[in-house]
Amino acid sequence: MASRARAKAGPRPNGIVTLLTDFGTGGVFAGIMKGVLLRVNPLARLVDLTHEIPPHDVLAGALLLRSAVRYFPAGTVHLAVVDPGVGGTRRALALAAGDALLVGPDNGLLSLAANALGISRAHAIDIAKLAARKFSGGPISQTFHGRDVFAPVAAQLSMGVPLASVGPAVENLEELRLPVCRAGARAITGQVIHVDRFGNLITNVALSDLRQLGGFSEDSVYVSIHGERIDGIVPAYATVPEGALLAIIGSWELLEIAVRNGNAAHRFGVTRGARVRIGAIRAAGRRAGRRD
Repeated sequence: MASRARAKAGPRPNGIVTLLTDFGTGGVFAGIMKGVLLRVNPLARLVDLTHEIPPHDVLAGALLLRSAVRYFPAGTVHLAVVDPGVGGTRRALALAAGDALLVGPDNGLLSLAANALGISRAHAIDIAKLAARKFSGGPISQTFHGRDVFAPVAAQLSMGVPLASVGPAVENLEELRLPVCRAGARAITGQVIHVDRFGNLITNVALSDLRQLGGFSEDSVYVSIHGERIDGIVPAYATVPEGALLAIIGSWELLEIAVRNGNAAHRFGVTRGARVRIGAIRAAGRRAGRRD
């Protein structure tokens, strides 16, 4: 009975609030959000995940948020703002997923992390109710909900304010759908879904997909992209010479294409959506470079 009661109440906050935005660090927007957070909860512990999401790139923000949330203690509040629809009809959300709380716009930004953790409840933030309390010291701006809506709510949740108090429960949230690779016994066709700051090309091909290839092992497959082929998947960047092209299972547990101490995105001139093919190398034809 006690465990059910705790699940209904949501995770117990630990005072940590993470921030992920596309605001950059050259302006004051991220700093102002921190000011509001600390104004509402002076004891909050703030962690910058990143403020360098490409402007308006909701998918990049969602992927990076998903990559980070599982590494924080139970009760962490994750505040994310990549919000090209600010001031429009999109809802503002606060939700419980796994042992975390997430706050941000209902444009898919929270969906990958929430689904990875296991979403349990979601509430639409009642902006009119929030406006009456004037947490940020003035009226709610139609262009800066990070300051006037999301930061105050995240701060309240970090203090233990019940999730249900922010507004009505909602269902049918906006969700991002990542492209699914086509995997078979002889070949896999996937695509690049993210380019990191090192120019590494992160694909939608997981290790579980690779294992569908007949007789799969790291040295039994080739990876081709943009007319070039990589034989085998290496365990670490350091196993190839500097400047060499490589394929590796990265920290997201997805296949990545990289250049050691270089930039694969620049080398190929590709970005998100670029096609990738993985196939089995014929045992008798590896020296000759043949492939299935």
